[in-house]
Amino acid sequence: MTRYLAWIFAVGVAVHFAAAQPASAATPEGAWPALAQDVFRGRPLVDGTGLVGIEMPARAEDAAIVPVTLRVTLPHGDARQLRSMTLVIDDNPAPVAATFKFAENAGVSTISTRVRVNSYTDVHAVAELSDGQLYVVKTYVKASGGCAAPAAKNADEAVATLGQMKFRQFAKRTDGPASTAHEAQIMIRHPNNSGLQRDQVSLLYIPAYFVDELRVWQGDALLFSMEGGISVSEDPNFRFDFRPNGADTFRVEAKDTDGKTYRREWPANATDM
Repeated sequence: MTRYLAWIFAVGVAVHFAAAQPASAATPEGAWPALAQDVFRGRPLVDGTGLVGIEMPARAEDAAIVPVTLRVTLPHGDARQLRSMTLVIDDNPAPVAATFKFAENAGVSTISTRVRVNSYTDVHAVAELSDGQLYVVKTYVKASGGCAAPAAKNADEAVATLGQMKFRQFAKRTDGPASTAHEAQIMIRHPNNSGLQRDQVSLLYIPAYFVDELRVWQGDALLFSMEGGISVSEDPNFRFDFRPNGADTFRVEAKDTDGKTYRREWPANATDM
């Protein structure tokens, strides 16, 4: 947590001073070159157009819950697998919203969630495939104030439901073999406070408090893990595809920045629980 906050501060200072430079010193790419260097440690990024997709509304209805879908579509016969996906909201106070890491043969190619967007910004998705290369695409979102928007629930309600989870599995799109991709959704009750919101009575800032780790298993086989930040919306939820492995259960473990751990397990055939 300390390292995470130190990184936020360092990036925030860098972006502040970059914004303070005269217009002639600005670049068309805004904060992205510095972010890419810091987040990916100088690794080269290849244009992922046609391979990597990022779907977000061009103008968000609610900046505090902006839907985003990340996907990788490999050509037929391409044996590469998705290893990780990083979502970067360039002009957010903490730009790295989440990094997802996928297990070998998990069959995950698409994952969706909801995020906060603090100002009009580019949003980048960076996928790492099993060839070791990073592929990047971007989109532009018009939204503002999402990171400071008041929580939808009051504090008492948030505490009462803290850590509750739901699992939903969706019917297959076709009647193909059992090995074809299925879809599932994990929903977690958590305020995911950004640290930029104010208590509506005292007007004091509410400390940052959010789910920063998530792991999802199919039986004993890990499907994916996530490292999250303040940009993931209140009551985080994740919808994803996966390749069934015949296991009888799904298991989820989430941890938050206060050190609390939340665990649930469901039958693998659960459809709405």
